[in-house]
Amino acid sequence: MDRLKKIKNALRIDAILITDLKNIRYFTGFTGSSAICLYTGKENFFITDFRYKEQSKKEVKDWDIIIEKKKFSGLKKLVAKMNLKRLGFEPAISYDNFQSLKKLNLRLIPLKKHLHKFREIKTPQEIEKIKRAIKRAEEGFLRIKELIKPGIMERDIAIELEYQIKKLGSGDLPFEVIVASGENSAMPHARSSMRKISPGDLVVIDWGAEAEGYFSDMTRTFLIKPASDDTSFEEKRKIYHIVKRAQEEALMAVRPGISTTEIDKKARQYIEKEGYGKAFGHSTGHGVGLDIHELPVISMTGRERLKPGMVFTVEPGIYLNSLGGVRIEDMISVTEDGSAILTSLPKEPEII
Repeated sequence: MDRLKKIKNALRIDAILITDLKNIRYFTGFTGSSAICLYTGKENFFITDFRYKEQSKKEVKDWDIIIEKKKFSGLKKLVAKMNLKRLGFEPAISYDNFQSLKKLNLRLIPLKKHLHKFREIKTPQEIEKIKRAIKRAEEGFLRIKELIKPGIMERDIAIELEYQIKKLGSGDLPFEVIVASGENSAMPHARSSMRKISPGDLVVIDWGAEAEGYFSDMTRTFLIKPASDDTSFEEKRKIYHIVKRAQEEALMAVRPGISTTEIDKKARQYIEKEGYGKAFGHSTGHGVGLDIHELPVISMTGRERLKPGMVFTVEPGIYLNSLGGVRIEDMISVTEDGSAILTSLPKEPEII
């Protein structure tokens, strides 16, 4: 609450309106799908509808709960009652909701990324939840690993992996499991298809899990044993080793005080030095927490300095249309004196 007060005072606003459900969960503990919060510093209100009357009583503490019959009717009454003039709002609000806000005759002040910045530094309790999400993802994968072989469809592996992760206790997955083989592996965000894995394929598997609202994210790449006349397999093995080394360079550089750009540069420069710079076109990593993509962003344009408590991915890759792709992704946390890699599955090149 103290941090919300600092934003309110810095922007000289009367109140803050929170509409992003992930931010609402962060500040109140509410896990439902419909609510808004109004923070004034003196009185703080959690507004939802009848469907969540009992749930909000159990989950929401230190906020006055209002059950409204019509959307924004509760907010409208509060604005009039407290004579609010300047309201900070989250810019990601829908167009319809923004139009409703405009009818309240307030001075609307966009908050940009102010609220999301709070979530950038994880508490030890949050990191424990992320670790549980990682454990579910890794255990789920180990249960289905034997399915990765020639003749099986990408989609079948993805479906079975999702099933096992959820069987281990995960709620909604952070994203649809990606299993991409052969030419599909050259697409960083491929969708699992009906394609069958073939000898000599590179197989990229990108997946995550959930624990108490917090997510995990990791990627491993496998090499399928080639046919005897496959002349491209050596290059596939070569780019695997390049990506693995590039990731190691970036991971070893993680510590408090270093810029996010420097982490990106460590991986990118190594791949460029090996002659594959044009084949690595995405950011090196991203924060993970209540959202699968949040701050910090590990990219060429980032200028932020790493701080203890930040949790993010390191995931360089090489993608060649004629050959396939390789990506290796781990999650890492920044500690007081360095870093700790949170994911644990092996990364040595494995020929299946």
